[in-house]
Parts: sequence; C-alpha cells; structure tokens
Amino acid sequence: MQWLKRFPIPSSICKFFHGFSLSLPQLHRRLFSGVGAPRWTDHASPEEFNFASDVLDYWAQMEEEGKRGAGPAFWWVNGQGEEIKWSFRELRDLTCRAANIFEKTCGLQRGDRLALILPRVPEWWLVTVGCIRTGVIFMPGTTQLKAKDILYRIQVSQAKAIVTTDSLVPEVESVISQCPDLKTKLVVSDHSHEGWLNFRSLMKSVSPDHTCIKSKMKDPMAIFFTSGTTGYPKMAKHNQGLAFRSCIPSCRKLLNLKTSDVLWCMSDPGWILAIVGCLIEPWASGATVFIHHLPRFDPNVIVEVLFKYPITQTLAAPAVYRMVLQQKISNLRFPTLEHCTTGGESLLPEESEQWKKRTGLLIHEVYGQSEMGIGCAILRDMKMKRGSIGKAILPFDMQIIDEKGNILPPNTEGYIGIRIKPTRPLGLFTEYENSPEKTSEVECGSFYNSGDRATMDEDGYIWFLGRGDDVINASGYRIGPAEVENALLEHPAVAESAVVSSPDKERGEVVKAFIVLTPEFLSHDQEQLIKELQQHVKSVTAPYKYPRKVEFISELPKTVTGKIKRKELRKKEFGQI
Repeated sequence: MQWLKRFPIPSSICKFFHGFSLSLPQLHRRLFSGVGAPRWTDHASPEEFNFASDVLDYWAQMEEEGKRGAGPAFWWVNGQGEEIKWSFRELRDLTCRAANIFEKTCGLQRGDRLALILPRVPEWWLVTVGCIRTGVIFMPGTTQLKAKDILYRIQVSQAKAIVTTDSLVPEVESVISQCPDLKTKLVVSDHSHEGWLNFRSLMKSVSPDHTCIKSKMKDPMAIFFTSGTTGYPKMAKHNQGLAFRSCIPSCRKLLNLKTSDVLWCMSDPGWILAIVGCLIEPWASGATVFIHHLPRFDPNVIVEVLFKYPITQTLAAPAVYRMVLQQKISNLRFPTLEHCTTGGESLLPEESEQWKKRTGLLIHEVYGQSEMGIGCAILRDMKMKRGSIGKAILPFDMQIIDEKGNILPPNTEGYIGIRIKPTRPLGLFTEYENSPEKTSEVECGSFYNSGDRATMDEDGYIWFLGRGDDVINASGYRIGPAEVENALLEHPAVAESAVVSSPDKERGEVVKAFIVLTPEFLSHDQEQLIKELQQHVKSVTAPYKYPRKVEFISELPKTVTGKIKRKELRKKEFGQI
C-alpha cells in the first residue's frame, strides 16, 4: 500500500500495542479506528509524533483514496450567510501554506513562541496546525484580553510573533515598545495595517509545498496561560503528547466519534478545550469540525443552528445549555443531534434532567484544566451517577489525595491528583515554563495536585466539590480574583477589595467584588460608582472578568496575619441561594 510509505510508523509506536502482532495496515487501522483498542501503557509511547503529518495528512490520503466519506473536515458559518468547507486535502495544503509563512516569510524557527489571539475565524485552525508543522509553540488567548494582558504574555513568554485580529491591533501597538523580542506581527484582516503582515494576503502567495518537521513526543507544542489564582497567570507547557493522547483508541471513548460525525464545540479559542474539542479530538477520528463564528452566545442562534445543520455532537459550557433551556421554545428535539457534552464548570443535576426531558438527550460531563486538557468524564458507554463528573480518562491514574500526596479512602474529601511517578502520563503538562518553584508546588509525592477538591466512590466515580484555590468559574471562564482586585485597586475610589464567586441563575457563578471605599468616595452615589468601577475593570483587563455584583463594606474579614478570608465571603454568598 503506497500510502504507508508516505506515513511510516516508528517502531516505538509498534511497542505501544503491547502484546499484539500487527502488520502495518493493521496498525494504522488500530490507531484510527477505535475498534479493539489494546491496553495503553506509559512506556510504550512513540519517540516521534506530529499531529499534522501523522493524523491530518493521513486523513488527506484516505480522502484521495476514497476511504473516508464525503463530509468536510472543517465547516464554518457565520450570521451573515457566509460558509466555508474544507476537506482534509484542502486543510493539508492550507496549513502547509501557513507553515511556509512562519518559516520563510517571518523567519520563525522551531521552538519560537507565537501568541495566537483570534476569534472563531478559519485562520485560527490554519495558524495552529501551521505551528505544529513547523515546531513553533503556539499560545492561545481570548480576544477579550486587554493591552495589559497581552503585554504580560508577550514579555513573560518572550514571544517572537503574534497573530491577531483587527480589533486588537491598537492594544498590541500600545505596548509594542515594551516587547523587544516580538519581531513579527501578523493580522487576520481584509484590510492593511501599517507595520503588520496581512495573513490572508500572504496565504494567497506562498507555496503549499512544505516538509513537516519530525517532532519528538517530548517536544513542546503549546503553552496555555492559567487563570492567575494568586498572581499573574502561569504558563502550562504541553508537549506532543496532548495531541497523541486523542489518537489512542482506548482514550477515544470520550466522544467515540466516527468519520460521519459533525462536532460543534463552542469553547472560546483562547482555552485548551478549544484545542482538544475543536481540533484534536474530531480530527483524530476523521470527523467534521463545525464552527459558528458566534461573537456572542445567543441561545436563539444556537437553537437555529442545531435545527439547520447536521450536527451530531455538541461540546459546550453548562451556561450554554442553561441559556437554551431558559428560552420559551416549544420544540428542542433536534433532528440529527445524538450526543451532548459539557465542561468548564459544574452542571446542576436538575438542568441535566430538564435537558433530557426536552431534547431526549443526556448531557455527559467532563472535567479538566489547562494543565491536563480533559482528565475525567462520563463516557458514552458509562453508567451515570447523579452529580458525578465521571471517571478518569486513560492514561491518567486519578486519585483523591491529601496535601502530602497520600491516597485517601473512598468517599473522603481531598484534592484531585494525577499520578506522575514513576512515569508522567501523556497529556499532562510538562511544567510551568520559567517557574520551577510553581511546578514543584503542585507535585505532591507521586501525584500532580490539581488544587481542586472532590471525593471518589468505590467504583472510581468522582464528585467535584470546588476549588481549593479561589478561582471563579463564570460561564466556563476561569477567573483569578487577584487580576480583578488589582484592576479595581487602580481606581481612586478603592481602598481594598476582595473578589469571590457568587451564585447566578443564568451563569452558575459570576464575579462579585466586596469593596472598601477610600474616604473621599464615601458620599458618592453608589449605583453610579458601581457602574464606573465595572467599566474601569473592563477597560484595563479582559471584559469577562468584570464584577457583575458589587457590595461596599466597611472592612474585609482577615486572618491575624492580614490575609483576606475569601472563603468566608464566598460562604456568605452561597448561603444566600
């Protein structure tokens, strides 16, 4: 078979299928069929792997041989009637063009960092895979980032390039003088910007011929910025294992996608869930990625799309399903939808029951972090237990541990831990870049300590209880209170502030700020001051972080050492439900 010559399988991958004697065609079928998957073992991961050449190019070859089916690999629409469909063959050529832009036009080299801040536009996928082809490390970010956020990310990562959209060009320009390492600025636009290379124009002129690098499994692929719980965000670095993990048949039971499936993942492109759910998971299975530009979550648009297009699976934050349920729509029996998944925050059992009643479908929960991608889930073939987020997904050995890394008995509250010794599992971040002390802090004995609290029953089902830190989960966005508090302190009215999560019927949780005012602002109109403070936070940091609730108090509860008792404030809030 000629295609096997083009896509040779390293001998180390053969070891992956421990105990099996397979010919090369059989091995390819095992890698990509999901049928009869052998048991995964840590020591058997391949030395070399590249998602672009080993997966995307494989499916392109299958298309050329008529062995995949007629569905597109990528299907993008917006609210103005525009539509883009790409096959895997077209994706191969387009992402090779993107790779040539990075290497030949921009002079980027393997290991360089690229800040990727785009909305849900097709170029986001081209840039991401183009980076994988060249070994350039991509660093996604939401378009709601402000100049301060962008400056921090570029400086701390020493990014050599940035790819962004029209609306963020002024934000980047306002801090560019403080970013000596940034050599290349690319804008995805139909218009020209002085000092910026136009990505769309370059795509038309570069060659589609490109030789993909031979990346090692341990080579870095991406960096995801965490939420900044107690300070600035950390850089969670992932190697190629994040992508390879979804190619392992025994690990692909999460969605159990087929080439005929059409998956709509609604995650913001700035988060790790987008990389996993909008790119790696579906394309590892040869399925169709469906994307609606969706600048804002509009439940009516979501319902309209689910009726109009042949979407078979959805992956979205609970807030999305919640918003749909709150609409007075008589018929939610979508014609092709057969499986729903949610992650990013807790789903209330009654919401899941209501969704089942109105759509006929269950909602399967997943749990994850920037550090692990998706680590735990209710798989399609699993029994559901009310309120549980499911079981650990291979190759993770997930346990409930104490602060020292000791495994706790069943039904005992502790931290969610992932075993990292004797072998660190594929898909778990390798380290916090440039922060060995932060990396050490989360390594407890033989485990990585997620910082999230939970219990586990005798069957291995996990019940998520909350975060050990103070991160706020609002509509799937993880928000560090320190970022909001620092923004508030820049306003002259704020003497002190404490930011916590607060219950909200629509979003599950929202940001609430308890504020001690400076003396000169005590007599100001409070309603007007709240609006002013909210607008101030929006102007200096990502808008989704602004406090939707504000309460003025005379003093903050503190420990004897002067630390704010956020837990006390949070308990007060959730006692008001």
